[in-house]
Amino acid sequence: MTLPVHIDELLELRHRAHVLGLSSHHRVHSVLSGLYTSVFRGQGMDFEETREYQEGDEIRNMDWRVTARTGVAHLKVFREERERAVMLCVDVGPHMQFGTRGTFKSIQAARAAALLGWTASASQDRVGALLYGGPHQPLQFFRPSRARQSFWRMLRALGQTSEPVTVAGDPLVEAMEKLRRVAPTGSLIFIVGDMNRDPGPLHEGLGRLCQKHEVVLMPVDDPADREIPRIGRVVFSTRDGERIEVDTDSEAGCRHYREAWEAKRKALDTLARRLGITFLPVPTNEEIHGILVAGLRRRAVRQGRR
Repeated sequence: MTLPVHIDELLELRHRAHVLGLSSHHRVHSVLSGLYTSVFRGQGMDFEETREYQEGDEIRNMDWRVTARTGVAHLKVFREERERAVMLCVDVGPHMQFGTRGTFKSIQAARAAALLGWTASASQDRVGALLYGGPHQPLQFFRPSRARQSFWRMLRALGQTSEPVTVAGDPLVEAMEKLRRVAPTGSLIFIVGDMNRDPGPLHEGLGRLCQKHEVVLMPVDDPADREIPRIGRVVFSTRDGERIEVDTDSEAGCRHYREAWEAKRKALDTLARRLGITFLPVPTNEEIHGILVAGLRRRAVRQGRR
């Protein structure tokens, strides 16, 4: 079964963004856009000069080569770019047509991408997208642009559905390689999709992306990914067509299922930390505006502690 993402809802998020916050009259510019600007907007920088370190300067901008050569602490000074490219890398694979509580993963991913896109657009950033995992067009690229028509085309593509089919290869690995080739240097890349998987094959691709871009990982999680519902004996089909019977009432089986998910999530979180990637899980049973605001606030706090 597929559940379509209504384009009208994604377009409406442009207006709903203006009611983010504790009450309906709080504007996005004081909450989500403000957080986006403070957390991400200043990350695309042009080097301007090196000067001596002054008390209160950001230590992560230290110029260690000049400091070592002169024996005096020096700091790199940057000038903020007027704009940057924001790439929304969104999973549209058949496994996204799943949901037990809240909504389907596909719908939550589309909502997150739409809200991030509208926020970036409001900050005068160029917005592009790469949709991956689709059955008929595995990689659908939208060049970064400030034109609203380009963003609308991406939203319409997110709203298209088709019958699930098996996709060959690893769509996310292929998507990261595509982004490495086509995304403008210094892009802010949001990867939104199902990541209930072994993260090992992602290490090389993420590492390459992080060399030239800032990456945000946004795994879309359904509660059933971690805790299998207890509904008795159920027959599942694997990707290879193998049929497996599972007793969902088994205590040992449920524990093993949960531990397997936790191990994969810990490995993905560890990989993100090692590469300096922002990790922002998106549950299907929570309101997307609050998820993004809370996630950006946590990242802002972590930045302030560095």
